[in-house]
Amino acid sequence: MKAHFCHFNFNVLDLERSMAFYEEALDLREVRRITDESFVIVYLGDGKTDFTLELTWIKERTQPYDLGEQEFHLAFETDDFEAMRAFHRERGWVCYENEKMGIYFIKDPDGYWLEVLPPR
Repeated sequence: MKAHFCHFNFNVLDLERSMAFYEEALDLREVRRITDESFVIVYLGDGKTDFTLELTWIKERTQPYDLGEQEFHLAFETDDFEAMRAFHRERGWVCYENEKMGIYFIKDPDGYWLEVLPPR
């Protein structure tokens, strides 16, 4: 019996702002949407894999989410690491760099950390 990755969820305060960030920062685009009276869920994908990032917007939520001690993150691999890092630096999104490991992190509008990796 096997399991495979389907999606990962982040709850967001401003769905449109978050969708714009993920499209500009990581070229993720909406692949499907679920709308309810109290929430909207948007799945973002890269168009190459089946994995999606689920953004959940609770309509009545006004307070930022408690992200604890930031001990979790979502990682992305890029074909052009240096160009992407320069792009993210230019926009002021880089929140931490680890030159020794050859990685860096950007922060989304809700404070979630996203790791960017060079190609394997």
